[in-house]
Amino acid sequence: MRRPAAPSRATSVRIECLVPGDSPRLTGQNVEHVTALALSGTAFPPILVDRRTMRVVDGMHRVQVARLRGEESISVAFVEGTEDELFVLAVSANIDHGLPLSRVDREAAAVRILRAYPHWSDRAIAEVTGLAAKKIKQVRERASAELPHLDARIGRDGRARPSNSAERRRQASEVILANPGASLREVARIVGISPGTVRDVRRRMLRGEDPVPERRQITAAQPAADLPVPSAVLTTDDLVTIVRSMSQDPALRFSATGRTLLRVLHGNATIRDTWHEFVRAVPEHRVEDVAHLARGCAEELRRFADALERRQRNQVRDDRP
Repeated sequence: MRRPAAPSRATSVRIECLVPGDSPRLTGQNVEHVTALALSGTAFPPILVDRRTMRVVDGMHRVQVARLRGEESISVAFVEGTEDELFVLAVSANIDHGLPLSRVDREAAAVRILRAYPHWSDRAIAEVTGLAAKKIKQVRERASAELPHLDARIGRDGRARPSNSAERRRQASEVILANPGASLREVARIVGISPGTVRDVRRRMLRGEDPVPERRQITAAQPAADLPVPSAVLTTDDLVTIVRSMSQDPALRFSATGRTLLRVLHGNATIRDTWHEFVRAVPEHRVEDVAHLARGCAEELRRFADALERRQRNQVRDDRP
């Protein structure tokens, strides 16, 4: 997923120089929200502005507040990108803070993003819009007549994956049967999957098993890019972004168990940048104990992930006609 470049350092800009941007809010600014912010006396973070056009990408409520307070300038961080990229930035920014977008706003934004980036996975668009991936799938199906047919989609980690991996695995098995001496890379190039997947298909065939694992048979109707992405391919920023997005979900943030889960996930998402400091901090006589404990915690997290995936598979099975 290509994102706009990081915002520039904040600078002061005269409000009269700014132009209203392409807001994802279908009904425009909320007057009551602007009034409440103006009376709060709160200092706000910089707004985001397209450097090329001076259009406000995120922060029109803050602009209105500044006007109500009689201010002539406002703190601005400039961003650059295409019109579609900046719209995505506007949507994700409004999901992360400020007055939440309505469900209608988010679904309309999802339709527009799908039209601009039909190759993005449901989970990638869900992360931007704050909707569930299942909802994005429904939106995609409703808009399918307007969208081009694609053989692959781009996941949150930026990798392209076949939109129907089960079918690609079966194609790979047919190529292997027809050309037993073909290398993994040759089969992968012909079918359009990774050599690692071809290796797994070949091993399963040698064991007399179906080339498509059971869990992928169950979820064959779902795009492969929408399957959980292993955390090993995600950066710390990716993990923190996912947790931050989850923290905006009322179903989690307004329950004690949900808040505890968010704290646990945030701690694990950020440890990658500090683990080397922990290694140095562990005294020699405790190395074995801490290593054993860390492996135990990792195993418990793996079991937690497995339980979630089993629940998802069971739900898919229950939903099938």
